[in-house]
Amino acid sequence: MCLAVPMKVVEINGDMAVVESAGLRREVGIMLLSNVKLNDWVLIHAGFAITKLTKKQARETLAIFAEGQFFG
Repeated sequence: MCLAVPMKVVEINGDMAVVESAGLRREVGIMLLSNVKLNDWVLIHAGFAITKLTKKQARETLAIFAEGQFFG
């Protein structure tokens, strides 16, 4: 099983960004996406942002993680 986590972009440095969620910060590659901006929500998998999310989508996904309902 693969897991991707919604995280908020808090810093951009070229093709890399610092993202944050639940107090955890990570540096990730953003070269797979175009037009990533500060405060965007992105889905992180294996160290890369793989898609953008709306704030609502990110919050809903994080709420599901918090409830432990990964498998329906």
